[in-house]
Amino acid sequence: MADADPSDAVTSPVAKAPKPISRERMTLLFAVMLTTAAGNTAMQSVMPSIGTALEIDDVWISLAYSWSALLWVVCAPFWADRSDRRGRKAMMALGMIGFIISMALCGLALWFGLIGLLSGTAALMAFAAARSLYGGFGSAAPPAVQAYVASRTPRAERTQALSLIASSFGLGTVIGPALAPLMVLPFVGLTGPFIIFALIGIITLMALRLRLPNDEPQFAARGSAYDAPYAGASHSADLDEDEDEEEVEPHKLRWFEPRLRPWVTVGLLGGHAQAMVLGIAGFLVLDRLGLRDTPAEGTGPVGLVLMAGAIATLLAQWGLIPRLNLGPRGATLSGIAVAGFGVAMLGVADDIHSIALSFAIASLGFGLFRPGSTSGTSLAVTRAEQGQAGGVTASVAGASYIYAPALGVWLYGHSDWLGFGLIVALCAIVFVYGWFSLQPDSKLTRERT
Repeated sequence: MADADPSDAVTSPVAKAPKPISRERMTLLFAVMLTTAAGNTAMQSVMPSIGTALEIDDVWISLAYSWSALLWVVCAPFWADRSDRRGRKAMMALGMIGFIISMALCGLALWFGLIGLLSGTAALMAFAAARSLYGGFGSAAPPAVQAYVASRTPRAERTQALSLIASSFGLGTVIGPALAPLMVLPFVGLTGPFIIFALIGIITLMALRLRLPNDEPQFAARGSAYDAPYAGASHSADLDEDEDEEEVEPHKLRWFEPRLRPWVTVGLLGGHAQAMVLGIAGFLVLDRLGLRDTPAEGTGPVGLVLMAGAIATLLAQWGLIPRLNLGPRGATLSGIAVAGFGVAMLGVADDIHSIALSFAIASLGFGLFRPGSTSGTSLAVTRAEQGQAGGVTASVAGASYIYAPALGVWLYGHSDWLGFGLIVALCAIVFVYGWFSLQPDSKLTRERT
């Protein structure tokens, strides 16, 4: 077992800067997020075909994720608070265990349905129940990873650091759809990606357990507050990085308290728009390419479109944000504008090339938007509140998937213009509201000494 990490120890009121995150640790954190992202997007790329094979209506396939998303919203803040008291590594491991068990049981339930041991309805209900394990326990990992990174990163560098972690999701959404068709194996069929990614999750969990040092919470907890202030980096080793942050006593963070309200609002509305696009994408490919009668052939084109979107997301997070030195407000507003344009194009796309291009443009926008709103939430609170901020971020992201994908699919099933029109309208609302409400980047990212 790894040794304890001294940089995570509870600090004194006058603290030296914590050691920066090593490349090995960042790789482990990246792998945790990458594995879950790749597994989830591989699942999304085969679920439209599985639903068609089970003769289940599209909207019910989308609703099968709702209970899991609701549990994610409820549980993420709880696990974030636990990470402040029990340590980040323990919560990352718990999240990986939830992912592994959920993927294995989801695959087993759907396989029983595909081979006729369960009816389509029963298989989908079993899938929804197994998926809830990911919502309940998988939600422990992302807040812990975000808090681990944010608490060790200077304010001016936090958008780029969190963008790097967010890009693990982007890379995962490239790998997942790319590998999913190759994982459709003779015996397990379309459920192959579930089983294989559960095994990959076990390997990631073992690496996390063995290689990431054990950590104690960086901030002592007593009730809903902290005994000691955060440890911060500064120009002097004997001073905190952000002295004025100590003026805000850490307390239980609420979604819509004044410091967080603008960032939570744009994250919630923009997240709903993104969730609707992801919910519609797979079914749109099957419809516009005429693959409803041959669902097994749909995994390739669906995976291609999702992969194009994932590559565009990586371009945003690995290329544009660091190259243009975008801050939270800049990334959020430019991203949502680009996303709205891409969604409008997707509404009229009618072949694989135009669908992939439109989805890629929309994903490029959301790839800028998501790190922007995440880092804005982080920078709006003190270093001692980063665990709770991670919980709020994860909870807001989960809230977007409670009903938005099903609503998007339902509207799309009635009229293409209803579905895509609502998404474009949400992007426009986020842009206008954010323009007037979000703090300037120069104020958010400046070092306070």
